Amino acid sequence: MIVADLVLELNDLRGRTLEEILQEVATQQTVLMVRLPKGDTVTIQPAPRLKPLPVLQGSVPKGWKDAIYA
Repeated sequence: MIVADLVLELNDLRGRTLEEILQEVATQQTVLMVRLPKGDTVTIQPAPRLKPLPVLQGSVPKGWKDAIYA
């Protein structure tokens, strides 16, 4: 079950662009639940931020593409 950080009615979002709403969710890393007029809800949740890949030391041997693999 997803726990929303912020629950808003659809009318609360009128006058704001979708870009503004999504940017706010991504920047603040919050879960936004929007309640629709008939009682349904839509949850907008940011994806987790990925850590940068490490820089590894080492080298690739010459001719590695020419090796025979079984």
